[in-house]
Amino acid sequence: MSATAPTPFILAGVIGWPVAHSRSPLLHGHWIAEHGLRGAYVPLAVAPGRLEAALRGLPALGFAGCNVTIPHKVDTLRLVDRVEPLARRIGAVNLVVVAADGTLEGRNTDAFGFVQSLHESQPGWRADAGPAVVLGAGGAARAIVAGLMDAGAREIRLLNRTAARAEELAADLQGTGGGCRLQVLPWEARHDALTGAALLVNTTSQGMHGQEPLELRLDALPAGAVVCDAVYVPLETPLLAAARARGHPVVDGLGMLLHQARPAFEAWFGVQPQVTPALRAKVEATL
Repeated sequence: MSATAPTPFILAGVIGWPVAHSRSPLLHGHWIAEHGLRGAYVPLAVAPGRLEAALRGLPALGFAGCNVTIPHKVDTLRLVDRVEPLARRIGAVNLVVVAADGTLEGRNTDAFGFVQSLHESQPGWRADAGPAVVLGAGGAARAIVAGLMDAGAREIRLLNRTAARAEELAADLQGTGGGCRLQVLPWEARHDALTGAALLVNTTSQGMHGQEPLELRLDALPAGAVVCDAVYVPLETPLLAAARARGHPVVDGLGMLLHQARPAFEAWFGVQPQVTPALRAKVEATL
């Protein structure tokens, strides 16, 4: 009688600096237990000057891959062996997959996470329902704009306190997603930019705990427009509270965090996990 080969132990983690605050170990650990897998997902505190050494050490340490968070998402792009087209468009990597030959592939799942969070929270949402207004021009904004373009958005209005960053984002992504028009508007025009919009997304840090509030009048925003905030600490930002009071459907930032993890888990563990109320409640309890 031949002995059954043991199920392989799969190791993954998240690289960041700092990284102790990351909720990723909690949610990946939940899925490992839920699916009865042999594996672990660990936080990996890697200082900026040690990123290349850490990434190159993944195969030798037996890692299937890792997530990448602040401040390493952009630098990882140039350090991996291959970059998927979407991550190249966005200009950042949040997922590294170790191939069988030990080479590293960079991917980005933030766009998927954002669009999936919208569909989950607002099942009737359509990207082509009307113009989208995106505040901010950092990494989250880049992923969200790319996700909206690929989902079928026809017009996106970009506003950032530093106009040059919004112009750079538009220049990088313009023409890469069907016939979507990217329009950069001055920050001072943010109140009027909401006229006729079907979606408003805040990707800035304004409204986050410890940050200045987002000053935005919602008067011009049509009644049925969806309002999203990429911030999830606090879960109910002042923007979402104001939008909810006006009757707008709102989407918090936690859904994006949860859903962006799903393709990563599948890439390493071979299982497509789901975001359940139990998982969301478990992560919410840590906020």
